[in-house]
Amino acid sequence: MSALLLENISHGFGDLRVVEDLTLSIEPGELVCLLGPSGCGKTTALRIAAGLEALQAGRVTMSGRPVADAEADVPPEERNVGLVFQDFALFPHLSVLENVAFGLRRRAAGDRERRARAALRQVDMEGSATVYPHTLSGGQQQRVALARALAPEPHVMLLDEPFSGLDTQLRGQVRDQTLHLLKASGAATLMVTHDPEEAMFMADRIAVMRAGRLLQVGRPEELYYAPADPFVAGLFGEINRLCGAVSGGEVSTPFGQVAAPALGDGTEVEVLIRPEALRLGPDKGSHGSDRSRATVLASRLLGRTSLVHLAVGTGAGQDLHLRARMAGRFLPAENEPLAVDLDLSQTFVFPNTKCG
Repeated sequence: MSALLLENISHGFGDLRVVEDLTLSIEPGELVCLLGPSGCGKTTALRIAAGLEALQAGRVTMSGRPVADAEADVPPEERNVGLVFQDFALFPHLSVLENVAFGLRRRAAGDRERRARAALRQVDMEGSATVYPHTLSGGQQQRVALARALAPEPHVMLLDEPFSGLDTQLRGQVRDQTLHLLKASGAATLMVTHDPEEAMFMADRIAVMRAGRLLQVGRPEELYYAPADPFVAGLFGEINRLCGAVSGGEVSTPFGQVAAPALGDGTEVEVLIRPEALRLGPDKGSHGSDRSRATVLASRLLGRTSLVHLAVGTGAGQDLHLRARMAGRFLPAENEPLAVDLDLSQTFVFPNTKCG
C-alpha cells in the first residue's frame, strides 16, 4: 500500500492550468523527487498533497485512506505529514525548542518536551534549544525546521526546495545529513527541487515535470541513461545536438553510425550527445583508424573535470562545434588535433523537434 498516492490530479489558477492529470505514488521509506523548472507545477502538487491547496480534480490517498477527493478534505494538521519549506517558516518569537514542540501540542507537556529534545538531538541542535531562530545560521535553521517536521513521527514528509537558500558548500553537507535522517525515520518523502544533481543525490526515484505534466518517472540512472525525450535528456546537463536522418535503422554522425531501430528510414532526427560521451585521446595521424578527429578550440579546468571545446569537420565546408568533458586535468593546447570515440550509452536519438 502506498504511503502517498496522487491520482489524476489537475489544478488551475483561473485560465492557467498548472497541473494536468498527475498520478504518482510513494512507498513507505521511499524518497521521490519532483524535478522540473520553475512554474512547472511541482510545488502546487506538493501543496495539494499537504492539504494547503484545495483539491480541484483527482484524489489524494495516504496509506489507503482518502484525504482529498470529491467527498473528503482532511485538514493539513490531521494528515500526519511533516512539512519543510524553502524559507524554513520558523516562528521568530519562539525558542528553538518551542518551535520543534509546536507540532506536538496534543501530547502531555512532559512527553512533548522529551520528544522535541530527541528530535533536536537527531539533527545535532539540542545545544541550541533555548536560543531564537534569528541567532542561527541558515544551515542551523534548516536543521531545526527538519527536527520540527520529524518530531511528530509523520508517515509522510513533504519538502519544498529545502536547500535552495544555503550556500553551495553548506548545501552538500546539510542534504547529506537530511537524507540519512529521512531514511532512518522510515517516512515516505516527496521533495520538490529544480536542481537535477540534488535530485539524483537524494532520490530513490525522480519524477520529471514540465508544464504541469509528468514526463518520466524512474530511478536516477534510468532517467540519465534512458531519457524519454529531449527535455529529460537535457535536464541532467548540457547536451551536444546534431541533426540527421535515419537510413537502414541508423543515423550517420561524424563519430560513426548510431542505431535508431524504432524510427523509419528517412525520418529526420536529432542526435543528443552528452559531453562526457566524447572520449578524447591523442591523434596519431592514422587515417585508416576508425576514430574520428577533432581540433581543440579551447580547454578549461573546472575542478573535478575539464571542459574541451572542439571543432569537428562536417565535410560541408563548416565545422561542427561541440563540447567534451573529461575527468580530472585534461588541457590540450589550442588547435591540437585529437582522436574522438563515442560512448553510445550516453548518445540518444529522437524524432526531429529542433533541427528544422
